[in-house]
Amino acid sequence: MTPRDTQVPPTVTRPFALDVAEVERELGSQRSGLSSAEAAERLEIVGRNELPEPPRQPAILRFLAHFNDTLIYILLGAAVIKAIMADWLDFWVIMAVAIINAIIGFVQEGRAEKALAGIRGMLSSDASVRRDGAWATVPAAELVPGDVVRLMPGDKVPADLRLFQSFQLRIDEAALTGESVPSSKDIEPVSADAGVGDRRSMAFSGTIVSAGQGRGIVTATGGQTEIGTIQALVGEAGSITTPLTKQLDSFGRVLTIVILGMAAVMLLIGRFLHDMPFGDLISATIGFAVAAIPEGLPALVTITLAIGVQQMAKRNAITRKLASVETLGAVTTVCSDKTGTLTKNEMTVRRLVTAHGAYVTTGLGYDPAGRISPAAQPDADPSPEQRRDLAPLLAVATLCNDAHIVPDPSVGQGDGPGRWTLVGEPTEGALKVVAMKGGVSSDGARRVGVVPFDSANKFMATLNEASDGSRAILVKGAPDRLLERSRTQRGDAGPVALDIPFWEGAIDDLSAQGLRVLAAARKPAPADGELQIDDLHELEFLGLWGILDPPRPEAIEAIADCHTAGIRVKMITGDHAGTALAISREMGLAAGDEVRVLTGTELEAMSQDQLARVVQDVDVYARTSPEHKIRIVRALQSHGEVVAMTGDGVNDAPALTRADVGIAMGIKGTEATKEAAEIVLADDNFATIRSAIREGRRIYDNLRKSVVFLLPTNGAQSLVILVAIVFGLALPLTPVQVLWINMVTAITLSLALAYEPAERGIMTRPPRKPGGSLVSGSELGFVAVVSLLIGGATIGLFYSVAATGVDIDYARTEAVAMLALGQLAYLFNCRFMTRSSLTLDVFRGNRIIWWSAAALIALQLVYTYAPFMNDLFGSRPLSVGSWVLPVVLSIAIFLAVEALKALRRRSVHAHA
Repeated sequence: MTPRDTQVPPTVTRPFALDVAEVERELGSQRSGLSSAEAAERLEIVGRNELPEPPRQPAILRFLAHFNDTLIYILLGAAVIKAIMADWLDFWVIMAVAIINAIIGFVQEGRAEKALAGIRGMLSSDASVRRDGAWATVPAAELVPGDVVRLMPGDKVPADLRLFQSFQLRIDEAALTGESVPSSKDIEPVSADAGVGDRRSMAFSGTIVSAGQGRGIVTATGGQTEIGTIQALVGEAGSITTPLTKQLDSFGRVLTIVILGMAAVMLLIGRFLHDMPFGDLISATIGFAVAAIPEGLPALVTITLAIGVQQMAKRNAITRKLASVETLGAVTTVCSDKTGTLTKNEMTVRRLVTAHGAYVTTGLGYDPAGRISPAAQPDADPSPEQRRDLAPLLAVATLCNDAHIVPDPSVGQGDGPGRWTLVGEPTEGALKVVAMKGGVSSDGARRVGVVPFDSANKFMATLNEASDGSRAILVKGAPDRLLERSRTQRGDAGPVALDIPFWEGAIDDLSAQGLRVLAAARKPAPADGELQIDDLHELEFLGLWGILDPPRPEAIEAIADCHTAGIRVKMITGDHAGTALAISREMGLAAGDEVRVLTGTELEAMSQDQLARVVQDVDVYARTSPEHKIRIVRALQSHGEVVAMTGDGVNDAPALTRADVGIAMGIKGTEATKEAAEIVLADDNFATIRSAIREGRRIYDNLRKSVVFLLPTNGAQSLVILVAIVFGLALPLTPVQVLWINMVTAITLSLALAYEPAERGIMTRPPRKPGGSLVSGSELGFVAVVSLLIGGATIGLFYSVAATGVDIDYARTEAVAMLALGQLAYLFNCRFMTRSSLTLDVFRGNRIIWWSAAALIALQLVYTYAPFMNDLFGSRPLSVGSWVLPVVLSIAIFLAVEALKALRRRSVHAHA
């Protein structure tokens, strides 16, 4: 054999659509394989059969990028102020918060790189290849285009192969295509526009041989393989900014402008109204900025989200990225895979048809609990005549079958779903279960011979011997193939002529319901002889099974809840359109006869603009590829939708990376998918997504409550200093006391609201609109009024106490107590932002509130009475009577804020 020109790497375009001989010519190869020398030459040209490592930024640049955030700028600005004031302890505390935030982000980043690493881990480690005229095992990384590889059951396909030999070869391509059933392979070319799932003449790198044997010519290695294409899509998909990040940026910018504006006003008033010395004015301005900057806000956001992560983990949703917790609460559209997420991934016989009647089944999956009933009376048990009618069909189901249904050892013998497991193929498992439901078993029958399933014949046959010595050939397979080989069907008194139009109508009816249809037939056999494929003619046709992967009941309920919450659910699957449509109707995704299903072929013919125009109106997408899923997600995002995308196969990784929230299946998901996702479901259940969205909404509510609670602390302090400067009075708080009140409320009260239970009706309101600020304009007005109330009470208390002639440090200690207790009273206002806190519910539902209140009071007592704190902060011990006025004013603040909340609610209802 003459090697091809080694200046050009051997490649072939669309090998699945070419004859094997043409592929050989294109690759300069033949079925006897390459020589070791030629393989080495080609390896030098095309490189090793490995997915390329993505380019990465230097670690230092990736670390510094985490300081590029508006709120971090505020933190750094506060640190600079502390440095100017020579408060080095506070300087390093603030810097530590900023650095820790960057470290957390640095550690959590790189999900795209990890996803690529997960994909690389799918590649086979070695391969059986023909070199120098003999079979040898070589590292898969050394395969080159033109190599000849053989496949055996259990092998991981080491490269993309054009098959030239296939003996009952079936390959599990679920990780690549999303198909739940192994794909049958043959050697005939397919259409040039066939999707990945329809390229029967190919075996793809990273997929697993489930049955049979095959040989093929390597057509692509490394990054040129189908899995390499997906890797490139992951790298190109790009992640997007989360709604929370956008809102924090917007809020940080507004806050910065407000603080700078107020500082400028204070400078002007102090300079031109009171003619204050410039040095004192600068010092006062720095003190004002220290009071106004909420340096605890980034830490508050991070910790609130971290608490949410813990809460979601208890609900089987494991979070890999903090911000995604909150993003779930903003989701407007969920794009879900079908198999195993919306459905049980356990094939189930739903319909049976014989010449004498039609039947339906109850029960789901591989649990044999359930029954077979006449279709006309679905709640009735079959009569003895109907049982006799079903018996031959069920006998084929259990005897012409290699699957076994066994108790699941992981859950023992107890009752409940999931206690049975399948050993074998899903379709055969469904047939075995329906036979068990009908009370038919394989006991007393002995298998004498078998013709295994073959993708060319599309049927399986067994020769079985009964306990009385009689023999029968039992056949199951594709209805059209069995109809071709049948001459009779079962009648009342024996075989009668085959009614082909009746069976064709029944097949069409079952197919229209999205069911996978299989047929059964039989034939008496002589007492001796072996089973040959030539014996499979003149059969007696027995009936049909309609099989479907059933919806999860809890997923149906979860979809209804999502619709109530204003969230659209779209199914994106690799299955055929009929199956997808049938499942979507059962699940309540779509209703009526005008449901539109968009297939991958139709989507391929659309431009992105055309897809964007129809994407919101289509709820079912069938026969999709990885590229299609990314296009669907982008089209939805072009309308401002916040998209959650679920998936389990490597084919889903690019779309999960692109979506606002990527959700991977923890049980059947590939490592690549889990690394690409922000959320991993421990139970692979769509109902968990509903729960996670509810949790995301709760977390966002609590985050806003925490921010609305935190801001008046800074607002009141800055107001106290502003009033003192504007009117030329003594400062009620020193800078170090400002730091104390900031710190003590941040470490006690601020985090209490993170544990608040969900508000009433949280899943009946529509998703919040993405964008905008974390705190709305009306809420900023609310914060300003509360700041005036707490700040005004503090100012009035300080100057009235100071007027009695007591030491100014004593008056300042009482002012600090007023700020702390006023903030504690306001905490109870913030528990319910949309309803009144004048209810007994304010004392229930969140015990962390009471621990926080106790911690605040304890710390405040230490601040007031511990001598070392008196020296450090300039505080003074207060008499018992000095606590009365702060307590009374705090209660007054609570009642005043409740009145303000009532006015806000009335205003909202008036504009509704």
